[in-house]
Amino acid sequence: MWSSLTRSFSDHPVGKDAQAMRTGQRQNKGMRTRLGCLSHKSDSCSDFTAILPDKPNRALKRLSTEEATRWADSFDVLLSHKYGVAAFRAFLKTEFSEENLEFWLACEEFKKTRSTAKLVSKAHRIFEEFVDVQAPREVNIDFQTREATRKNMQEPSLTCFDQAQGKVHSLMEKDSYPRFLRSKMYLDLLSQNQRRLS
Repeated sequence: MWSSLTRSFSDHPVGKDAQAMRTGQRQNKGMRTRLGCLSHKSDSCSDFTAILPDKPNRALKRLSTEEATRWADSFDVLLSHKYGVAAFRAFLKTEFSEENLEFWLACEEFKKTRSTAKLVSKAHRIFEEFVDVQAPREVNIDFQTREATRKNMQEPSLTCFDQAQGKVHSLMEKDSYPRFLRSKMYLDLLSQNQRRLS
């Protein structure tokens, strides 16, 4: 009897969705485990050129040691430099936490929206991708911030993500940014630039 119930449940569309979701979760967990093993080695920056936003050789020539060194002045200096953002994004990928930076960048882009119609659709897209519980790229924010942002979705405005964005900025600044500055990736980049200038 139990096997017939299980069989009939798996034939039901909802059952198939649940089964597919469990299978997908197992596959994702396995992939994360394999990638986690690799991430210990991926902190190296022997080929930083792969993460630069435009043509690597030209970009690396334009990136001065002084600019890269300035990223250590403050987190906001790093975020204001496109190569700094690219390097920080690559580092966050090794820690499986790039969603924080992606959310922060999406909020910055969102604040430039001028069309009211686009504002509403963009707000809902950002909320569903990063803020909502079980979002595909859910950021780590507290319950109160998540609920305040959810309320802001009733009438989205250019400031509807400010509280959540601030929390994510603070988290990256206090947690990921110091690790980035100590990372082999950043230190390799500085020494690579020094060698290039010598």
